[in-house]
Amino acid sequence: MTTFRLDGKTALVTGASQGIGEAVARRLSASGARLVLAARSTDKLEELAEELRSAGAEAMPLTLDLAAPETVEERLAGLPEPFSAIDVLVNNAGITEDKLLARMDLDAWQRVLSTNLTGAFAVTKAVCKGMMRRRWGRIISVSSVVGLMGNPGQANYAAAKAGLIGFSKSLARELAGRSITVNVIAPGYIATAMTDGLPEEAKKSLERAIPLRRLGAGDDVAWAAVYLASEEAAYVTGHVLNVSGGMYI
Repeated sequence: MTTFRLDGKTALVTGASQGIGEAVARRLSASGARLVLAARSTDKLEELAEELRSAGAEAMPLTLDLAAPETVEERLAGLPEPFSAIDVLVNNAGITEDKLLARMDLDAWQRVLSTNLTGAFAVTKAVCKGMMRRRWGRIISVSSVVGLMGNPGQANYAAAKAGLIGFSKSLARELAGRSITVNVIAPGYIATAMTDGLPEEAKKSLERAIPLRRLGAGDDVAWAAVYLASEEAAYVTGHVLNVSGGMYI
């Protein structure tokens, strides 16, 4: 028996143009899902969509700016068939503007909260209506261990990521009666283009802080998303899955 299949399901991944979002999109597609790839810039999305289509999958790019949450519902309402009925939502898009609180201005606080938390609220509200009608859905938000343990210089980011957890737990209680699960993945340090540019000693310092002694890969998060999106995870809701190599225990 093949497990964790998503054939016939449509998944929307925000922040799908790179990093964790791209890895999640690839794994969901390989599991049979039809993909809506969302991000602010569509250049990379077009390339990814074409690559997935050339492998026999269904995928389309969608320009979506979560820093303008008031535009989200209209953008999603314009999705063509058969991409319009979203079964699986992965709230992954996020930004950072790191500064110690004493130096952080209100704009930096509000930009991070608006994109990382209010943007997720706007997308989730727009797609959950259809999930409720169909009485099936998977909502997965990518938070961070920073939202669980805090981190100096990231008060805005940590607040947004902790907010995603509270938002998801509340929503899990609201939507459980419609067979919609709502869960959170909290990654630790994941190898991305940003970490690739770090000096070797800085990388080693990060690895020493992780009990498994390595940075995570995008696929470590992506496989967690595939599980939570699957029918096999139907009895898991309101959960925070810590994917951090033991960094937060």
